[in-house]
Amino acid sequence: MDKINEIADKHGLIVIEDGAQSFGAEYKGKKSCNLSKLATTSFFPAKPLGCFGDGGAVFTDDDDLAWKMKSLRVHGQGKRYEYKSLGINARMDTIQAAVLRVKLKYFDENIKLRNEVVEKYNKKLSQNHSIIIPFVEEFNLSTYAQYSIRVENRDELQRKLKENGIPTAVYYAIPLHLQEAFEYLGYKKGDFPISEKVSCEIMSLPMNPYLSDDEIGFICGNILNNHI
Repeated sequence: MDKINEIADKHGLIVIEDGAQSFGAEYKGKKSCNLSKLATTSFFPAKPLGCFGDGGAVFTDDDDLAWKMKSLRVHGQGKRYEYKSLGINARMDTIQAAVLRVKLKYFDENIKLRNEVVEKYNKKLSQNHSIIIPFVEEFNLSTYAQYSIRVENRDELQRKLKENGIPTAVYYAIPLHLQEAFEYLGYKKGDFPISEKVSCEIMSLPMNPYLSDDEIGFICGNILNNHI
């Protein structure tokens, strides 16, 4: 983020930090969503800080941008029935806000427990050096919205884990440059080989702050026994 902000400052750009997966994480002692002029996050129920329906937030320390965003979330309205710009209807309902206010009290403890779960996952799965486990720089803190590993026999491993009642997920199976929405950019398969390789190997394991040692042991045991 330091390098990205440096480039943006040089060219007069505004950085928008995508904190949909990282709200609560830290970069060099600073909280995610506090690393640039604008930041966004998601409160989707599956997120570390999730509401019971759907929601999100935008952050800034710029008063003019804050006013503009508040206006855009109510159709671009300034004064009542007066519209300064074209906006959207993006208000989070009160029930979801109430849920988040309560869950926020326990959020730091939630992140601590998630990192403890990850330590246990990493310790067991690192027994097989061909399994690539997550890496986080020592000056950073992750919320581990997901716990994802990379394996070469992903599809076969997923099938065997499912047979043993262990759910897994692949969130980004197709890299952006191969998505239909970005065909106009003219990229083709092979242009970004690392992204393509990762998309074929990555898989996310069950992850929540309350996974027991027995559950982690069962999951890891099945992975180690079935990994090629």
